[in-house]
Amino acid sequence: MYLEKINGPEDIKKLKVEELEELANETRKALINRISNVGGHSGPNLGIVEVTVAMHYVFNSPKDKFVFDVSHQCYPHKILTGRKEAYTNAEHFGDVTGYTNPLESEHDMFTIGHTSTSISLALGLAKGRDVSKKNENIIAIIGDGSLSGGEALEGLDYAGEYNHNLIIIINDNEQCIAENHGGIYKNLKELRESNGTFYNNMFRAFGLDYKYLENGHDIKSLVELFESVRNIDHPIVLHIHTIKGKGLKYAEENRESWHSGGPFNIEDGSSKNELDVKEDTTLFDSLKKLLDTNEKAVVISAATPAGLGFVKGVREEYAKRGQFVDVGIAEENAVAMASGIAKNGGTAVFGAFAPFFQRTYDQMSHDLCLNDNPATMLVLHPGVYGPNSNTHIALCDIQMFAHIPNFIYLAPTTKEEYNQMFKFATTQKKHPIGIRVLENFISTGIEDNTDYSIYNKNKVELSGNTVAIFAVGPILPIAIEVAKKVKEELGLDITVINPRFLTGLDEELLNSLKQNHKLIITLEDGELIGGYGQTIASFYGTSNMLVKNYGISKEFHSYFKPEELLKKNGISVQNIINEIKKYLD
Repeated sequence: MYLEKINGPEDIKKLKVEELEELANETRKALINRISNVGGHSGPNLGIVEVTVAMHYVFNSPKDKFVFDVSHQCYPHKILTGRKEAYTNAEHFGDVTGYTNPLESEHDMFTIGHTSTSISLALGLAKGRDVSKKNENIIAIIGDGSLSGGEALEGLDYAGEYNHNLIIIINDNEQCIAENHGGIYKNLKELRESNGTFYNNMFRAFGLDYKYLENGHDIKSLVELFESVRNIDHPIVLHIHTIKGKGLKYAEENRESWHSGGPFNIEDGSSKNELDVKEDTTLFDSLKKLLDTNEKAVVISAATPAGLGFVKGVREEYAKRGQFVDVGIAEENAVAMASGIAKNGGTAVFGAFAPFFQRTYDQMSHDLCLNDNPATMLVLHPGVYGPNSNTHIALCDIQMFAHIPNFIYLAPTTKEEYNQMFKFATTQKKHPIGIRVLENFISTGIEDNTDYSIYNKNKVELSGNTVAIFAVGPILPIAIEVAKKVKEELGLDITVINPRFLTGLDEELLNSLKQNHKLIITLEDGELIGGYGQTIASFYGTSNMLVKNYGISKEFHSYFKPEELLKKNGISVQNIINEIKKYLD
């Protein structure tokens, strides 16, 4: 056993090169132990074990600095830098996050969970080294899928004229989350097939030095490659071919499904989750119906087609029709393309997870909304019920989009509302429309016939007096339960309002509430500051109406349970009832 003696990179260097292969095997075994029990990013980590062992054998972390792009392939790095118990001992599984984290170790440079950032961050470390008169190696590790992101290309562009030490490792496993798309990947294929000798080399076109290694799991060759560039005095790309999911046959064969996931049985890859939760197909059903009934409709994905329900066979069929486009990791391109499609007569729909939409704010504002083109933006899993790590925070979508001119941002609470909003968005031709898409929609069974072309009209779910609650999206059931309890306990009918529109106010309704209401309570599933509720508070301003806003506090919340975070911020049935009682008293 070698791993049990490894407490840091200095211990790895005590081994002979021929002993590193066994260390890699033990590292992979520890990795599988953890991900099979708690889940995580399987494929990216399994494929980079040997590369990581060789990196730590040759370079001197933390003096030499590693920057992992996305950092969802950092598990072997964590195992080898003093955190192996988090992978070998179930009692310590919770000791580490799924991404690099400087709070855990001096060997982690940044907290990172988004793609295409490593080259730019590494360039910044390199410039910091230069002005500080230091001499360490700076190494960026980036997967082939991340190269399609704009920031990665910007980093490569500047690196082409940088003239000091910078090592860029391209971990080429021929896969993004789904398959890769774009001309970059044609060139990577040509380079792989020619063993790195193909005349058309995009990295050399950027002005970068270049070396290729076909077998990224041959530790001896990896060590030789890294030793050949250690302390190099100029930027170089090391193009290394690896196998995503290496070491688990089913992960190697089904790379998309095994990019990440929950706990599984090692023997066959079957899930350990006993609960068979029925997947909500509301989103996919709406997109499929659109494409099947409108030949001018185009659905766009940015490397996450399965998130829209477009699994491999399905997306290939619609791609053949010209109705489905995966632009790779390039949300900026997706939004601008959607604007162009809408401008030239098509019906464009772009869908992406809420945390990734922040990458394309400029295109949302400038390319789409300034031009007022009627494309539809689907913001998947926003708010407190969305992703729950600080790298994938989804609590600020309202702040990001609600203030952009010409943009109509809608918040459905039910499956029926979503379907009517989607129908409206994809048939109207006046403005760009955004819709918050919940992971699981509740269904009332009652068709929604609302005319959403009448902008900013709120729906009064329950009519009453004295107190009115505005509840955004998935928070509405809490407000309705409060109203029920207030009626039971106090004999008071209060008003509950479903805003549905987040980009404007129903001023007619707000003014009418002044007649027989004294207290307005707003509830939202995102950040409080700059959110929907504070817009209502601003409207009432110097009037006699009291307004109490509830939302999530301003911080990078991480690994939370939605109900607990809501309660912590005052959004619970009992707390709101107490607020109402306090006012009435």
